[in-house]
Amino acid sequence: MSLARDHGDDHRPTRPSRKRAHGRAVSALKSTAAQLAIGTPVLPLLIVSAIVLVDLIGGAGMACVPLLAAGPALAAATNGPRGVLCVGLLATALGAALGVHDGASDHDLAIVLAALTAVTLASGLASALRERRERVLAAVRSVAEAAQHALLQPVPATVGPFQVAVRYSAAAAEARIGGDLYALVPTPYGVRLIVGDVRGKGLPAVGTAALVLGVFREAAYDEPDLLSVVGRIERSLTRNLGTDDFVTAVVAGYPRPGRLEVVNCGHAPPLLVRDHVVMPVEPTRPTPPLGLRTLTDETPSLQVLPFTDGDQLLLYTDGVTEARDHHREFYPLVEELARHTSDEPGRTLAALHDELLTHVGGRLHDDAALLLLRIPAAHDTTVTRQRPVPPRGRGEAVDSPRLPRGESIA
Repeated sequence: MSLARDHGDDHRPTRPSRKRAHGRAVSALKSTAAQLAIGTPVLPLLIVSAIVLVDLIGGAGMACVPLLAAGPALAAATNGPRGVLCVGLLATALGAALGVHDGASDHDLAIVLAALTAVTLASGLASALRERRERVLAAVRSVAEAAQHALLQPVPATVGPFQVAVRYSAAAAEARIGGDLYALVPTPYGVRLIVGDVRGKGLPAVGTAALVLGVFREAAYDEPDLLSVVGRIERSLTRNLGTDDFVTAVVAGYPRPGRLEVVNCGHAPPLLVRDHVVMPVEPTRPTPPLGLRTLTDETPSLQVLPFTDGDQLLLYTDGVTEARDHHREFYPLVEELARHTSDEPGRTLAALHDELLTHVGGRLHDDAALLLLRIPAAHDTTVTRQRPVPPRGRGEAVDSPRLPRGESIA
């Protein structure tokens, strides 16, 4: 009995091990087949096969043989040089066989085979050049991605008392960065942030965006007053920009609980969400964009808003509100924000971004940036606040959903 038990025990692990070995073998075969399928020029081979069948069934003679050149020509657009040469050699061999089958003269057959060989070699060269350009483009993309992380630094999901989410899309098809800018930094004077839009596109706009962000990140730590931060940026742009260049921006700060400070320099008004009601934060006094203050006598004004638990603030660029559909209708940001507002800023912006791409048909024609702030409500249990600020200044909070009048400071 004991011998029978030992025998059975010896065979019990054998079957699972065989099944595991069989499963690994099947997985390896599937993986190999997938790799071969990726590198196999399926469509060019199908075209070559179809031409051969048409010639054999229809009896067209040598009329169909030159069409075999479509195989390596198409492979140049979809495969590497090795795949092109394989398709070309197959097409040449089949062309020779069809020529003999159709009774073509040696002269005609030699001309057709020479043409197939020439097309194959030219297609192989084109495929090699295409792969080289793709490698260069991949390198450029990696550099652009590194520049994006240096310029538009990733924003964590929680900054100070805020839940934060950011969405950014560059208009250029192969670019990762453009003329829109954003930054959010905790400072000794509370959390401060900026969202802006540089006039123009391309590398000059990227350079201006880098200048603005560099000055903002330094001034936000140094200047106790938000208007002084804006003044530092204005002076730097005045020294470095041309007469026709400017930057629209909203600079905001949260110096203590319940108090949000906003300075709008010619930018689209932020949207305040309170109790699922969306209200544009219109500036109390129009202020020119950054870089143009020397042309006017207007000075920035500081607008103070109540901002308490559960409130949200959306800052964005005109690439969002000026996005048009095929009927030339603008994207209704206020209505869509009211429809998609949730307790998770990331989910809200994901829905807005998807709706925006659907509205424009999949591709934006201008840079678009969205930055959403939210103060977790008292009933939220999934959000952990970082470095809470002592509760002071509660008396300054306004319970009414109406926006208070801003302060104009010269």
